[in-house]
Amino acid sequence: MTVRVQTADFDLTSEVAALRARNPKIGAVACFVGTVRDLNDGSAVEALELEHYPGMTEKALEAIVETARERWPGTDVLIVHRVGKLIPLDQIVLVATTSAHRGDAFASCEFVMDYLKTQAPFWKKEKTEQGERWVDARTSDEAALARWNTADDNVDKRG
Repeated sequence: MTVRVQTADFDLTSEVAALRARNPKIGAVACFVGTVRDLNDGSAVEALELEHYPGMTEKALEAIVETARERWPGTDVLIVHRVGKLIPLDQIVLVATTSAHRGDAFASCEFVMDYLKTQAPFWKKEKTEQGERWVDARTSDEAALARWNTADDNVDKRG
């Protein structure tokens, strides 16, 4: 399985080992692990709650994976994204990509993460001392996404 949305934590070492075991031609693995920060937009974050629409979210993530595989043939991708209530230092997301060479592994990992941050249907609510607030998309995330856009881009926006 290349896409999982779950409440449980994940183990980076075992996830990467399982991904590597799929293909003996792998020469590179690139990983990104996102964690909950204790500070966002000047406020201390006590907790973060992630919501999603089951089925729709997985479909959107699978479209991102498929596009990465088309852009970087021979690349494999794993996305593990957590939902539910998380606290600072908890792991939120794992994106891991494999390829014959490091350049494709790095590029595909960054591509998947940029699309995931802006196109995947997740909603984040932070609990702070001032109360709860929904987290808006960042313009820096949209700018990171823009560099990947091409005329043949086929990632389904929001499922």
